[in-house]
Amino acid sequence: MVIGILEDDKILARNLANLLKKEGYIVKVLEDYQNIIQEILNQNLDILLLDINLPYYNGFEICKKIKESLSIPILFVTSSSTAEDEMKSIQVGGLDFITKPYDKTILLEKIKRALKLSDPINFRNITKKGYTLDLHLSLLKYQNQEIELTRNEFRILYYFFINSNRMISKEELLDKLWNDKYYLDDNILAVNINRLRKKAKEIGISDFLSNVKKEGYHL
Repeated sequence: MVIGILEDDKILARNLANLLKKEGYIVKVLEDYQNIIQEILNQNLDILLLDINLPYYNGFEICKKIKESLSIPILFVTSSSTAEDEMKSIQVGGLDFITKPYDKTILLEKIKRALKLSDPINFRNITKKGYTLDLHLSLLKYQNQEIELTRNEFRILYYFFINSNRMISKEELLDKLWNDKYYLDDNILAVNINRLRKKAKEIGISDFLSNVKKEGYHL
């Protein structure tokens, strides 16, 4: 799981990052405040820990903007303790509101809870990089357009969506889908990847399922 930290106090950010790394999480400390929206969108995060008082944009503005493109859980971790700020964090899409100084055990438990609640199995849709996969209707959606996927295409694309932060090799795809009692070989995989790219292009998505040094693919 990849956790993003947006905290302008560098000492607090470093300490929090170290705590999370010890728990086995991959941590991205975000610091490009002037271009922070794009930086968050580029990181393929599973969850974002967000302060309120930040340079250029406040946490409420950032949360609202990110929620327009991503469905990741956002936890406000802030020195603010006012009911007004807590209410505003909910209104802009925050999942939880944690006041500094926080109890480490409670913070870790809230992160685990947020990740569990955001597990794709509990949702109708998964959204990554602005693309949405409808888990019930087998549709790929982008900017108010959608296209239907075959069973083969859906299963392959679902695996990419739940592993969107890394490159996936052909061997891994074949192994995972084979172990799931679903027959697939190199030729069938290549045909389905090409069909997925073509369908994505039809609804305005470019650079979909990019090749990575001829070793595999990346969403």
